[in-house]
Amino acid sequence: MKEIIENIERTVKDRLKKEGTGHDWHHIERVRRTAVNLAKKYACSQSVVELSALLHDVIDEKLSDEIRMSTEEVAALLEREGLDQSSISDILAVITSISFKGGNREKVSSIEAQIVQDADRLDAMGAIGIARVFSYGGSKGSLIHDPDMPVRSSMTEKEYRSDRSTSINHFYEKLLKLKDLMNTEEGRVLALQRHQFMVAYLKQFYLEWEGPGRNS
Repeated sequence: MKEIIENIERTVKDRLKKEGTGHDWHHIERVRRTAVNLAKKYACSQSVVELSALLHDVIDEKLSDEIRMSTEEVAALLEREGLDQSSISDILAVITSISFKGGNREKVSSIEAQIVQDADRLDAMGAIGIARVFSYGGSKGSLIHDPDMPVRSSMTEKEYRSDRSTSINHFYEKLLKLKDLMNTEEGRVLALQRHQFMVAYLKQFYLEWEGPGRNS
């Protein structure tokens, strides 16, 4: 299994070397480390968790066509590595179910999916999450902030993916919701500190946005 994991790691790392929206190899590696650590605390397939963490973004619609893989391509890759069909099915079930997609998805069922989803969501929070939201927003030409652009309180998956928003609005549309969407107890503990950091950041952001004497 170690060799399979190393081969998948090399494949994903090579595929994401040109990715610049915050869904790059370093994001994958952070999610993998967090997921592996979470998996140690629960009864689960650690190999499914680790491989799912490595592959969790390669099918994401946010990636460019030259980087993104289809689920069929992922399955074929795992088959070539000699992984059994049961594990392949489990991995595909994880990576196709954990995306935020406007917050409209039902709770994932398997413990492996819950762990990888928590690890992925944790990387969207805290200091790293703040850096990533502005990196992604900049890559898509989004404004940092527009006080006249309302926060979207509810969205379909299509609206979440395609409608115009700002990086600051994204905190309210996704990032600040994640604390209450964590699956595991350990994930909730880790999420709380990162959530509090984002709240403090936004408070400072608005102070600097308004500037001294704005309301005097």
